Amino acid sequence: MRLPEDYEDHTQNLTPTVISAIVAVTLFVGIVLVTVLLMNNQKQNTGGPNAAKESETMENRQQTASKETGYPDTDQLVTGRTLSPEDLDFWDKYPVETKESTPPEESKPKEVETVETSDPATDGKHTLVKNRNGKEEWVLISPYLPKHEYDFTKLVCQSDLMQYYVDGKRVSYVGADISKYQDYIDFVRLKKAGIQFVMIRVGARGYGTGQIVMDDAFSDNIKRATDAGLQVGVYFSSQAITVEEAQEEAQLVLEAIGDYKLTYPIAIDMGFVENDTARIEALKKAEKTEIVKTFLDLVKENGYIGMIYGDKEWLVKELDMSKLTGYDVWLSQIQDVPDYPYRFAMWQYTRSANVDGIAGYANLNISFIDYAEK
Repeated sequence: MRLPEDYEDHTQNLTPTVISAIVAVTLFVGIVLVTVLLMNNQKQNTGGPNAAKESETMENRQQTASKETGYPDTDQLVTGRTLSPEDLDFWDKYPVETKESTPPEESKPKEVETVETSDPATDGKHTLVKNRNGKEEWVLISPYLPKHEYDFTKLVCQSDLMQYYVDGKRVSYVGADISKYQDYIDFVRLKKAGIQFVMIRVGARGYGTGQIVMDDAFSDNIKRATDAGLQVGVYFSSQAITVEEAQEEAQLVLEAIGDYKLTYPIAIDMGFVENDTARIEALKKAEKTEIVKTFLDLVKENGYIGMIYGDKEWLVKELDMSKLTGYDVWLSQIQDVPDYPYRFAMWQYTRSANVDGIAGYANLNISFIDYAEK
């Protein structure tokens, strides 16, 4: 096409900067127009004027859910499914590696709990008891009962006579316990042999029949022992099963000694019998304790010293010694050194001694108390 002759070409007067600005404005206007068209099409496709309300409602629901959960409802915004945010939290499935890998708790070997148990033979809290059936057991030592304070390294035994020394001085007394089973005893020769006191049996209650019998040699023994100048005490072999029987036994002893002066205790010897069943077998510990206490209380009321005779098993397991602490103990334990932990005043240490004045074997005792001066 041919331009008019009077046409003036103004583009020659435009600079490059002006041209660039014109292009930029043109592009911006074009983008705005395209955006408006797209928005109009979206409104038409989503239902016209109601779409804005539904969009606003959806936004409110999302804000409410965000307030309740503390974070946006990611699943509804992205997929519209009913998955929870925890289902998308997959990061904890990939543990962070550390320098020292720690095995899961389940794979760790469980530590076996070990309970430290002390050896009763060395802990100083138990004492060994040999029962009459031959079995041994460790019994806990009561912290409430008074303990003896003897140093058994100070014991000296010469010619079957046991002596106890403190600072080079003898502070013990040796004696024999006797009954009809020792036959005739020469008490004068017995005293010359070194025996200082005798414990004489008064009588016994039958362990089967329950009948009381006097010791056939009692009257003769107490008379001749007293005449020989020996210190004298007595004992009764009890099988009482009631407090009334215990009172009967104690009363018999008190009547039997009559006018004889006793310088050593009156002891109750209550225990089981070998190779047979005693009538006291059915008694409970509390019942046996009450019977023994009844006997001793009556003895004490009449001005005499009461004493409990028994072996370690009887004293530790069969009696409640906490109820009998007001009375002395005559321990029977045939061995070199006694291991009875509690306080005792007299110890029968042998039944097979040879002493001049007693035919056959003699039962010997050591007393740590001079009852003649008590």
